[in-house]
Amino acid sequence: MGSGGRGEVVVVGGGLAGMVTALEALRAGWSVSLIDRDTPQRLGGLARWAFGGMALVGTPLQKRMGIPDSPEVALRDWLGFGELDPDDAWSLAWARHYVERSRPEVWDWLVGHGIRFLPAVNWVERGRFGDGNTLPRYHIVWGTALELVRRIGAALAREGEGGRLRLLHGCRVIALDTQGGEVCGVQVRDEAGGSERRLRADAVVLATGGVNGDLATCIAHWPPDRPRPGMLLNGAHPFADGALHRWVVEQLGGVLVHPERMWNYAAGIAHPRPHFAGHGLSLIPCKSALWLDHRGCRIGPEPLVTGFDTHWLCRRVAEQEKPWTWQLLNRRIALRELAISGAEHNPSIRDRRFLRFLAETLFGNRRLLRWMQRECEDVLVDASLEGLAEKMNALTASLDVEAHRLRETVARFDAQFARGSRLHNDDQIRRIQHARQWRPDRLRTCPPAPLSARGAGPYIAIRLRLITRKSLGGLRTDLGARVLDRTGRPIPGLYCVGEAAGFGGGNCHGRRSLEGTFLAGCILTARAAVRALAGGG
Repeated sequence: MGSGGRGEVVVVGGGLAGMVTALEALRAGWSVSLIDRDTPQRLGGLARWAFGGMALVGTPLQKRMGIPDSPEVALRDWLGFGELDPDDAWSLAWARHYVERSRPEVWDWLVGHGIRFLPAVNWVERGRFGDGNTLPRYHIVWGTALELVRRIGAALAREGEGGRLRLLHGCRVIALDTQGGEVCGVQVRDEAGGSERRLRADAVVLATGGVNGDLATCIAHWPPDRPRPGMLLNGAHPFADGALHRWVVEQLGGVLVHPERMWNYAAGIAHPRPHFAGHGLSLIPCKSALWLDHRGCRIGPEPLVTGFDTHWLCRRVAEQEKPWTWQLLNRRIALRELAISGAEHNPSIRDRRFLRFLAETLFGNRRLLRWMQRECEDVLVDASLEGLAEKMNALTASLDVEAHRLRETVARFDAQFARGSRLHNDDQIRRIQHARQWRPDRLRTCPPAPLSARGAGPYIAIRLRLITRKSLGGLRTDLGARVLDRTGRPIPGLYCVGEAAGFGGGNCHGRRSLEGTFLAGCILTARAAVRALAGGG
């Protein structure tokens, strides 16, 4: 029995799901050992760099903006867009749990910890045919996800006073200990010195992330319905390698659900100052840019436009002849629309500098554009399309892009505007006009205009590659986050939360996410695990 009164819990993984699990367990009276492979300065894992968007249902902010959302509407969107397996009872149950409980268990819980949200709900993943989010649900944490990590970390320190919390950094769990069929501890290896030891526990909670941080594992599980890319950037945490997933399956009879289902992004660029090999940054692609193949031709016949169906975008990019595509835009578009996902490149939100954020929104983010032009090799700028084509070929060490083809691509698009707005007949223009009807999107999306409009230059080309992000599949769990074996029975003493559990049930998102469901899913699953622990489950 630990000093907390209930017993000892080992939490494996110091990302958001692990931190919330540890915090709630301490509050419930447990003593906690939180084991993380990274350094103390990087506690929080990928959440330290995440943007902080959350899909939440029925919030006061939605009500203030006149958004008539409800769990029933959200569940219909979730199940239709995600295409969940009808026989996957636990994933379906977790989808229902998310839409019904995201308001009280995420929004209210975070507000209770002093977290605030930007005063606007964004509308993402609408679906190419209106089959995604039929209403805006994307709430942005004021301070990005880094603010979550800071606040939860401070609460952990307070709750863990008196020796009830033990943090083990730079350590890796290589196996679980069992006795009489029950998980009773872990085997830990010090990553630096190589020494090993055992920790006893009344329960073990896996919060180890998915498989997308290891590119070889990601490719091994690549979806069979699309070509395997010849090149991938890594936008996940490099320690998310699926090693404990495999151990649980092989040694304890756990079930890994749909490891091939992933939430990657189509617009990655190489990080100019990488934190690890292959590190990439995920752009929020400009809606008004033309998305081109390796030759400089517009990808079609349906143009690629962000904000509607990320799963489809990734599929179309993976189908291209070469493992890179281009976005072609101009300075006018870049100032208003160009953005990089995450805390690192959104300092005005991260540091909660509202006036600076407002100025960048209204007048353009010149700081980001200057940084990208100076630091990012994938971002090319030229006053002419001929000069831009030459730079594009130099970057790819090819002769793929012919200047006359680039001119023709731009000319065909710009010709739409010579006919007047009554005669526009381009699906990208229609989607932009639709997006701009929602006020937050109107602020961040340019009115449609010719790419070669006078005064809008210079031209900008950005080389894009697929970038990994999240695993949608994971270990099978019930609504108490208990890991289930092949017979559907809980493995005594073993729980799984966050991405490692496919954010609940093993695959609660199905094939697609409504976006913003990951950070919130970490909180929901973590809190469910501690409730089950408190009930002796």
